[in-house]
Parts: sequence; structure tokens; C-alpha cells
Amino acid sequence: MPASGALEVALAERRSLVALCLYALDRARSAGVAERIEEGLAGVGVSAVRPDGVRFDPAHHEAGGTVATADASLDGLVAETEVVGFSDRGELLRAPIVTVYNREPS
Repeated sequence: MPASGALEVALAERRSLVALCLYALDRARSAGVAERIEEGLAGVGVSAVRPDGVRFDPAHHEAGGTVATADASLDGLVAETEVVGFSDRGELLRAPIVTVYNREPS
């Protein structure tokens, strides 16, 4: 097999293994197991995305809900990450599902 063919096979297998790890992480009942899977993913360049405190961006985040706030400075910021997202060396694999602060009208 030519080197380029072997590389394509290896990359396809890596994508499959990363997808399997994300599947297992979502279903892990033990915090320790989930942490270990996340550490293993980080070791191969797949990092968790927890955008708490940053401006909500629909291109990079999925809104799961809102929480009311009277503080205008919080309006539109991510209050918390409901489901962790993941990126592979900067390429978004899965957008995090987040709760966004929404300013209550005065």
C-alpha cells in the first residue's frame, strides 16, 4: 500500500476511535472513568470545550437554555456548559451545549 493510502487508513481509524471515545465518555457513569477518557483524548490532540464565561457564539456553541440575570454585563455570556464539546487540534468535533445568561427587561 502506498504511504498516502496507509496515512488515509490511519486517519480514518483515528476518527473512528475518537468518535468511539466520545460515545463512551457520554455514557460513563463514573467521574473517574470520564476524566480518564478525557485525558486520553487530550493526549492525542482532542480537547474539551467548556466556554463558561465567554460570549455565546452560535457558530461554536449550541444553546440548551437560558438563565435570567439582572446584570447587563452578563447578558449573552455562557453561564454554564451543560454538555462538554470537543475540538481536534482546533477543528470543532462537537459543539458544547450551553446555558446562556439572558438579561431580564427592567
